[in-house]
Amino acid sequence: ASQVPRYVRVNTLKTCVDDVIDFFKRQGYTYLGKAASVEELKALSGKKFLLDLHLPELLVFPAQTDLHDNLLYTSGHIILQDKASCLPAFLLGPAAGSHVIDACAAPGNKTSHLAAILKNKGQIFAFDVDPKRVATMNTLLTRAGVTGCQLAQQDFLTVDPRDPKYSRVTHILLDPSCSGSGMVTRGLGQEAAPSAERLQALAGFQRRALNHALSFPALQRLVYSTCSLHQEENEDVVQAVLQEWGSAFRLVTAFPSWPCRGLAAFSGAESCLRASPAETFTHGFFVAVLERCREGAAAPSSLPAVAKENPQPGEGMEPGAAPKKRKKKKQRVK
Repeated sequence: ASQVPRYVRVNTLKTCVDDVIDFFKRQGYTYLGKAASVEELKALSGKKFLLDLHLPELLVFPAQTDLHDNLLYTSGHIILQDKASCLPAFLLGPAAGSHVIDACAAPGNKTSHLAAILKNKGQIFAFDVDPKRVATMNTLLTRAGVTGCQLAQQDFLTVDPRDPKYSRVTHILLDPSCSGSGMVTRGLGQEAAPSAERLQALAGFQRRALNHALSFPALQRLVYSTCSLHQEENEDVVQAVLQEWGSAFRLVTAFPSWPCRGLAAFSGAESCLRASPAETFTHGFFVAVLERCREGAAAPSSLPAVAKENPQPGEGMEPGAAPKKRKKKKQRVK
């Protein structure tokens, strides 16, 4: 846990990267520019910070940095979110105006990230079955300035894919309940490993959720992610569901330059990516990107697509490209 830096996602619904960097400079922090390697993130100390080398709106501070009382955090201008947790929305990459489902959304960090990517244009349907978590999510999204998001206290498995209100849903982010084995708690020991029975039960739920998500008729792109290290919840779930859907969906190579790939559990699993405290200095995480095959396209079992006609984040663009200067400054925090 001591290896994992403090990651700070700039909330572009309220501000921009340059303004946040200036704000921290005024608070006595030293900005070291964009990181050139993962090792640089680990070497951070004191009141120094970097721009992440992979994600263009992510700042990196030393692990011991506490920003929960910082004005930027309390006002929703920044989101304290682990780097690995930023990958699902970034790789889903819906265009502004898209209709998107966040299937297991609470506490809402990924939902707010989706809203920022959409620029609050389009529609997000966010589901969670727990009323307390939905209330927490509502508070977080309000603070982040998110609009165009319908929250529902509902089990995603009970959502009807044929309901006309979801007829334009082209993107789904599915981050279902999992063992949480990839989560590192700062200053505390690791929890006991889940039993085989527990993993089997979780994997069963995850397969049902993924199958359900793929049944939305207009779906074009889906990201499946967990904060688990276990193959049973990750590669095995993706493989089983892809086999059930035949040639309808395929795996897309997610973030080709990302160093850690999926375990070699099946042909094409290297299209998935993994994250870990030891190798990427993040929480443990797994991400798979699935895309509907066009008629006449190759079946999912063929070689995964690396390049596409319309590049998504992490595909056909240089990962970690510096954010473009905004023509119009958003509100500045004094």
